[in-house]
Amino acid sequence: MQNDSAGDSALVTALETALVTLLRQMTKKKDIDLLRVTHLRGPNIWTYRPCIEVWVDIGELENFPSNLIPGLYERLSNLLPGVVEHRCGVGVRGGFLQRLRDGTYAAHILEHVVLELQNLAGMKTGFGKARETSTPGVYKMAFRTREEQIGRTALAAGRDLLMALIEDRPYDLDATLIILRDMVDSRCLGPSTAHIVDAANTRGIPSMRLTDGNLVQLGYGIHQRRIWTAETDQTSAVAESISRDKDLTKSLLSACGVPVPEGRMVNSAAEAWEAAEDIGLPVAVKPYDGNHGRGVSLDLDSKEGVEAAYYLAHRRCGGSVIVEQFIPGNEHRLLVVGDKVVAAAAGEDAWVTGDGTSNIVGLVDRQINVDPRRGESEEYPLNTVKPDVSAEIILELERQGLTAFDVLPVGQRALIQRNGNVAFDVTEKVHPEVAEMAVLAARIVGLDVAGIDLVARDISLPLSAQRGAIIEVNAGPGLLSHLKPANGEPRPVGAAIVEHLFGTEESGRVPIVGVAGTRGSALIARLVAWCIQISGKHVGLACDDGLYLDSRQIVKAGSVDWDAGQRLLINRSVEAAVFQNAGRAILSEGLAYDKCDVGVVTDVDGREDLGEFYIYEPDQMFAVLRTQVDVILPSGTAVLNAAEPLVVEMAALCDGQVLFYGLDPHLPAIVSSRKDGKRVIFLRDGNVVLAEGSHETAFIALSSLKARKAAQPEAIMAAVAAAWALDISPELIGAGLRTFDSNPSITNY
Repeated sequence: MQNDSAGDSALVTALETALVTLLRQMTKKKDIDLLRVTHLRGPNIWTYRPCIEVWVDIGELENFPSNLIPGLYERLSNLLPGVVEHRCGVGVRGGFLQRLRDGTYAAHILEHVVLELQNLAGMKTGFGKARETSTPGVYKMAFRTREEQIGRTALAAGRDLLMALIEDRPYDLDATLIILRDMVDSRCLGPSTAHIVDAANTRGIPSMRLTDGNLVQLGYGIHQRRIWTAETDQTSAVAESISRDKDLTKSLLSACGVPVPEGRMVNSAAEAWEAAEDIGLPVAVKPYDGNHGRGVSLDLDSKEGVEAAYYLAHRRCGGSVIVEQFIPGNEHRLLVVGDKVVAAAAGEDAWVTGDGTSNIVGLVDRQINVDPRRGESEEYPLNTVKPDVSAEIILELERQGLTAFDVLPVGQRALIQRNGNVAFDVTEKVHPEVAEMAVLAARIVGLDVAGIDLVARDISLPLSAQRGAIIEVNAGPGLLSHLKPANGEPRPVGAAIVEHLFGTEESGRVPIVGVAGTRGSALIARLVAWCIQISGKHVGLACDDGLYLDSRQIVKAGSVDWDAGQRLLINRSVEAAVFQNAGRAILSEGLAYDKCDVGVVTDVDGREDLGEFYIYEPDQMFAVLRTQVDVILPSGTAVLNAAEPLVVEMAALCDGQVLFYGLDPHLPAIVSSRKDGKRVIFLRDGNVVLAEGSHETAFIALSSLKARKAAQPEAIMAAVAAAWALDISPELIGAGLRTFDSNPSITNY
């Protein structure tokens, strides 16, 4: 009866598909319809990383590949010249354009248009694929995106752009890019955070974005660390508060022998001048709680200059102002991570020279802002200089008796900005004593990652040899000046922060087991989780029976989804995690983890329920469930059912070891593995046998287990194999089998 029911279901599905196809053929038009858009948030059938999958109906365009649409090649390559870099399936630069010239279909073109829009918006991506479905004119298309809403917006824009090109209509690309770039700026990780995350991923350390901002988790469970831009979970609130209190910071540094300029907090212009007279001219004036050099005035030697600088600083911070001894030299920013200086950058003065006809605004545009390294966004290492807008520059010019609109005589120079943009790499020039002093300053404040601002004429000499001094210690320092210096070599500061958090050998991972298939997969997941728990680890479990932490149910049965799985990996108490992965979840959401230590595949059944995903054949189901094997770590193990030929084929896809299990010790995969000295599990005379090569261990008699468990011997063997792959001892596995209660309503698994 079950087989008849399955056959009826397949027949109904086929009839529905035929009807839809007939109706489509009657209503076809030259258009691109987006039938379904799904954000796959974890590893999936397309790629290891999050992507957007789109079901695209190209209608009558199925009969019009690109080479049959006059002018499409020229219009697209002119509007989006960057597509020349798309290698496509050809595998060479210009590969996509070759396909476009020879003839390809609208869904494939859309894929490349969407990728290029994201690239032009500043969110670099490269992966994309388009595949036909069994319905003529309907394609599945997938493309990589780093942020869901940006990807969806680029998709909608890409569809409109492509239709405009096909129909030879104008399209406002600039307006689209303004929208997308604004979204990238507001929704993507900042450059400093993204650099650290990329460095972690290069090390194989997983990452999870915890908010819409820059709070990111590196690693899983108990081994996780967290960053917020360049702050880490080792950055204490006390240390951060000290760094914001510039007066307290200076007093602590001075008490420990670190050279700092003499200074005083003031609350009025009169107090500022009085402090300047006591300290001795020239002085510097800056906000008490300022950053990025805003509101800072240097080398002040008159009452008028000091008072004007006070008002500027007060407007910037709205609170107290610091007057301190002026230290001659260039400003430097040293990045301290842990116990070492990993990067250093210097600033420089900005000057213009008069030509007798141009005012200072024009001179700045032609002599300073013309530098291609200057711009408004974070991609530029140097900022655009605006002498008619910046209060700091206006004040600097006033001290020279100038305004931004004065015309300078030929040859006369004017100082526009002191130490503007600390973005010139000097890492190799830092004197060891200077580096040692910077590390000491960070340690005194208590910061594990710190930006040390100091002034020195020559960073290659000790501070004591040149009246140099440390002027600030900053928590959460910006990294951009070290990642994209205006001059010099970029520094791998993200890698230094990751190594500080994890050391050279740590991965940030906890053992993860994934179970895919339909035969007893929930029981397998629960059995493995129970064995892990009795081995002494706090374990998380996500399966059809619910979400569990140890023996406590957190989410009830039937409510476990991708988000629930993520909750396990966020939990700092979790030392291992087990996931049941159904085919539908892989197709609609992706896996909840990036990699696993053990991946179990029991069968390739279940396609009868996945017709809506165009999954009809066993080889299509193979492509879905292989995802579980694709993500196994090189140090991990695939646990595969030796009685299923398609499952056995997955062994070739595994980067790690393979452990076959089966009821029959004479199954070809088991026999072959034993000849190669590998581990296998099989059933003989009612006993589960663990074997490695020719060595065997009669493990446990099925008759000794409770009836409900003994009735599912394949599931028992799969669970034993997964636990064994985790190096849980056979004795503990046996104890787990005997004490496990298969009723999920009971308090243990």
